[in-house]
Amino acid sequence: MFVVKHKDIFTLNIELHKINTRHKLDLHVPSVNLTKVQKGVYYSGITLFNSLPLGIKTVAHNTNKFKHELKKFLIKTRFILLKNILIEMLHMILVFSNN
Repeated sequence: MFVVKHKDIFTLNIELHKINTRHKLDLHVPSVNLTKVQKGVYYSGITLFNSLPLGIKTVAHNTNKFKHELKKFLIKTRFILLKNILIEMLHMILVFSNN
């Protein structure tokens, strides 16, 4: 939410160059070498925001819609992760039961 609420302090890639790339709506990641900076809210917020699906990033101008879409995404992702864990557990059970 930090990135969405403070979007005026961030720069989009499209603002830096006019080349139409698939990352044009991503926030520009500053080049820093200090781990302290990379673990900070500013840098971490950029990398987290850039990892979101395009559909969520495009509604970032509307805080309420962004929250709603992010919540839907996180719930959906959680169920997919749970499903994958259960499939892996079942696979392990089948492998061990055949030995």
